[in-house]
Amino acid sequence: MQILSRISGILIFSSFISTIYFYFFHKELLIISGVLAWIAFVLLFSSLKSKKIVVILLILSFVFFGVSFFNHYDINFIKVFTVNQYLLTLLIGVGFLRLIAIPKEEKNTNLPKGRQSFIKTYWSVHLFGSVINLSSLILVADKMYKKGALNSAQIVLLTRAFASDAYWSPFFVAFAAAITYAPKLDTSTILINGIFLAVITFFITYFEVIKNKKFNIDEFSGYPLSFDSLFLPIVLALLVLITNHFHPEIKVIILISSFSILMTLFILPTKKNLKESIKILKFHVLDELPKMKSELSLFLVAGMFGISVSSILIGLNLSLPFEVFDWQIASVLLLIFIILSFIGIHPIITIAIIGDFLSGVNHTLLAVTFLMAWSTTVSTSPFSGQNLTIVARYNCDAKEIFKLNLVYVIKMYFICILCLYILSKYLAL
Repeated sequence: MQILSRISGILIFSSFISTIYFYFFHKELLIISGVLAWIAFVLLFSSLKSKKIVVILLILSFVFFGVSFFNHYDINFIKVFTVNQYLLTLLIGVGFLRLIAIPKEEKNTNLPKGRQSFIKTYWSVHLFGSVINLSSLILVADKMYKKGALNSAQIVLLTRAFASDAYWSPFFVAFAAAITYAPKLDTSTILINGIFLAVITFFITYFEVIKNKKFNIDEFSGYPLSFDSLFLPIVLALLVLITNHFHPEIKVIILISSFSILMTLFILPTKKNLKESIKILKFHVLDELPKMKSELSLFLVAGMFGISVSSILIGLNLSLPFEVFDWQIASVLLLIFIILSFIGIHPIITIAIIGDFLSGVNHTLLAVTFLMAWSTTVSTSPFSGQNLTIVARYNCDAKEIFKLNLVYVIKMYFICILCLYILSKYLAL
């Protein structure tokens, strides 16, 4: 089993490297990268802890492809294997940043307390999470958990600080999904809107914990990270922004993925010696990459399922059930995302289903809706990867997390509606 796992690690890495290479030199060969990822999925399938949703999506995909085939509807088989390939590439690329971006363990084991600790810890999780993703949450939560079970204030901080990254961070998987299905989006508009929502999320959370006595904010134990470690994330962001300015035709996903691996290859040997760096990289490829099997499986199968559904919808020549995709339609769509997430439907599945079908609407408004849906649902849904990690790793109650964040989700939904209204007017929709 370990041999198959390590082979899958090599295949995932090969898919990652080949995707970047083919993008610049042979885009028509991207299907090779997709096939490598699918082979890795097949090898890792038996070791998946939860196969139910993956199996259901696979069965439905084949059924829908059968319907399309017998009705002579067009099936884009290239897209079946590659629709989420760039999204996976970003996920893999950002994973390498953990090797150079995670701060060193601090010697001081006394955790700071109080309101200032809450603020600093919140933004530590948020800012580091915007680049190194879930590693940020785990790094801080592990430190908290060593001092005892996570309390309500700590859970609220961890879930919301990390999830709100999805509103704006170009290094987050949610952003990659938005770009994949709404490629004509206006990046600057997305960032401004997302950063605003992230700040609003903080203030809502902060005022909740200081006003509600059950959170006992004066005794809050946090773990602020050293912001000196933000140097690498800032450099990465600058490299991406500068390159994008001079070469806007290059996908942002590819820029982030490329610079992530290049920075890792150049900086790691400066922190470690060359021999140790090679050892670390080898371990990451062979032993760490296969651990992303859940995300790999979900994104590949969700992409296939989305293509199978869109094949039927396009084949039936169905028209959109609305004339203009404006803030009202976007608000309804956002509500559907939230409800579906509560019953276990991951946002990537919903995005994959409707992405192609809504390809003709305004991509900026559509992308904002996707990001709002992802961020809002991840913080609360008992089935989100973030909350499943918190429940499994820190022995928390999924129902408690849901209750703690339910009112927050309702508040953010109405704030998101206001943002969608303003954006809709700005875009003259």
